[in-house]
Amino acid sequence: MKRGGDDKMGDLIQFFMTGLTLGSIYAIVALGFVTIYSVTNIINLAQGEFVMMGGMFMVTFIAVGTPYWIAFLLTIIVVTIIGWILEISIFRKVVGSDPISLIILTIGISIFLRGLASVAWGKESFNVAPFTNTPPLKILGASINFQSIWIMVITLVVVIMLYIIMEKTILGKAFRGTSDNPIAARLMGISPRRMTALAFILSASLGSLAGVAIAPIMFPTYDAGIMLGMKGFSAAILGGLGSAPGAVIGGLLIGLVESLGGGYISSGLKEAITFSFILLLLLIRPSGIIGERSTGKGGL
Repeated sequence: MKRGGDDKMGDLIQFFMTGLTLGSIYAIVALGFVTIYSVTNIINLAQGEFVMMGGMFMVTFIAVGTPYWIAFLLTIIVVTIIGWILEISIFRKVVGSDPISLIILTIGISIFLRGLASVAWGKESFNVAPFTNTPPLKILGASINFQSIWIMVITLVVVIMLYIIMEKTILGKAFRGTSDNPIAARLMGISPRRMTALAFILSASLGSLAGVAIAPIMFPTYDAGIMLGMKGFSAAILGGLGSAPGAVIGGLLIGLVESLGGGYISSGLKEAITFSFILLLLLIRPSGIIGERSTGKGGL
């Protein structure tokens, strides 16, 4: 009887840690959505493709013999540059357009990037070595992979760094000023165009970081960004679009519901359970858990 109780506790810990791992991933993706939206009011539905490219470029750099941690840094740099190119070549020309048109545009960009990825890397999945080869931790029958711990640590570091940047630096004040009133920001010597570019750069960096972090446990594929982007966007909406703390809370909640629902109810129904939970919570709180942060017109 005692052994059965230990097994149940081990299962609970396993599902809980898996949920925190998934939630941390969704939280980082959600923060990418929030970063762009807070400055430009653009909902970038191509954010998931930054995550996908993070994993795929990591695979490429390692395959050509690049040392692991150099490949890590190069991946983030390359994907960040791609995000910056997208901003100056496409988004900069359409900011201020009809929101529905912008959403359709980001969907088109997502499809385009996914198509390029399928041509460049094919449709098979790839294997990436974990950050460290440390054996899993054993806690009451649960096996905790160290890559999961890395992912949670990265999420914590990202949240702390974003808080410092947004709340304690001149750059953060410039971001908030551009969001609240871009005309007044321009009169104060702040370039809304530059702030928009930096928002896209930061968003692409976050996406690529998430992609690199999850590559060892979620085998990278050309279409991995679809569901990751959807979950990240759901986390941003659930927490309150425009709220960074809300994005983290939303991501963790979605990860826990997905893991616990799949473990205790049905793994085949985990997506249905997760999105049913999201819909139910949004019916109760349409503005999200924390509530959408008020923004100005943003943009250029």
